[in-house]
Amino acid sequence: MSDFDYDLFVIGGGSGGVRAARVAAGETGARVALAEESRYGGTCVIRGCVPKKLMVFASGYAEMVEDARAYGWELGDGTFHWDTFRPKLDAELDRLEGIYKKLLDTPGVERFDQRARIRDAHTVELADGTTKTAKHILVATGGRPVRPEMENAELGIVSDDVFQLETLPKSVLVVGGGYIACEFACILNGMGVEVTQYYRGAQILRGFDDEARGLVAEEMNAKGVDIHCGTNLLEMRREGDGIWVKATNGSERVFDKVIFATGRRPNTDDLGLEEAGVELGRRGEVVVDDYSRTSVPSIYAIGDVTDRANLTPVAIREGMAFVETVFRGNPTKPDHELIPTAIFTQPEMGTVGLSEEAAREQEPIEVYATSFRPMQTVFAGRPDRVMMKLIVSRETRRVLGCHIVAPQAGEMIQLAGIAVKMGATKEDFDRTVAVHPTMAEEIVTMREPTRAT
Repeated sequence: MSDFDYDLFVIGGGSGGVRAARVAAGETGARVALAEESRYGGTCVIRGCVPKKLMVFASGYAEMVEDARAYGWELGDGTFHWDTFRPKLDAELDRLEGIYKKLLDTPGVERFDQRARIRDAHTVELADGTTKTAKHILVATGGRPVRPEMENAELGIVSDDVFQLETLPKSVLVVGGGYIACEFACILNGMGVEVTQYYRGAQILRGFDDEARGLVAEEMNAKGVDIHCGTNLLEMRREGDGIWVKATNGSERVFDKVIFATGRRPNTDDLGLEEAGVELGRRGEVVVDDYSRTSVPSIYAIGDVTDRANLTPVAIREGMAFVETVFRGNPTKPDHELIPTAIFTQPEMGTVGLSEEAAREQEPIEVYATSFRPMQTVFAGRPDRVMMKLIVSRETRRVLGCHIVAPQAGEMIQLAGIAVKMGATKEDFDRTVAVHPTMAEEIVTMREPTRAT
């Protein structure tokens, strides 16, 4: 019998932590406990991917009604009611949280609904003062949005707060240009909110393919999001029921709400990590090796708290690799190469592999790209454009990157990601018969390179 209370103690009940805990308990017979101080499901289920995607769906129906009329349906303009949508959203999150709890209870994971801190390499202390020991400790505490360091920043809200709004504002300023900022700008715009977006950089979605993000910005502007690049917030203060702001471009205005989407930080504050000898990085992230092990051999970390690839499916895979390594004796590195990603703007952007700019710095390439108005929206009389793009190595002919800007781009890039991950060549794409008529067929019908470098 082990001298420890548990074989594994997990701190954090998000997607990565729950997966590691339930697989370790259910498939390897390990004695497992998990502590969660907030809600089970973590950022993705409670404050991120899931509620945000449901809001994306809700925000898209106004455009669908307009299109339906163009296709012969007699429909009147509707009005979005946040007070109808919000309770249903809350109920769905409650349902999903219940599923996460059941996933832990079924294999016998002991749950502690309270905060846990690390005392030493094998000991955690719970908020009620009790201590538990474990042969292995897994930190999966995720990350959180942060406000900028400026006077009156507390007047603004962050992404977590959007889901808890009692009423929708009439006007909102979104500060930031990353995918979270752009997604919420599109969501609120689709729900009828007047949206302005400030971003200090030259173009939104920094780090993604330039041509793709340029089209996303054009389409966002065309749909009503007022984007101001090269612009940042200088001052803000309460004015009546609104928030007065002054920008670096000299403009002054009052908004009902200001949303900061200017970055996230790993949740490592007051966890006792450094005192236990765990190395933290410059941004507070837990430093781990290729097997998710920290500088303390018995302590591991996965997910956003490590600030590697901050995506839910990646955290889950890291959790699975951890169990394989520690409890099955099969050292396994989580694979962070060629991760397909979707940005749920309107239109969506799907991407896998290298951007044109990154690939060009690496080796000679050919670029195959097309932009066009899809059949569905042409018929409806809308000017929306989509884009399909492949980055190809001139030497190996492998597709180094695939970028799609279009409705349902997330669905498309999941399948394209399989081919890119397998090392498909441009000729493999060419040999694939097109599915006609679809937008995605353009991926396999582009024969001549648009440019080569």
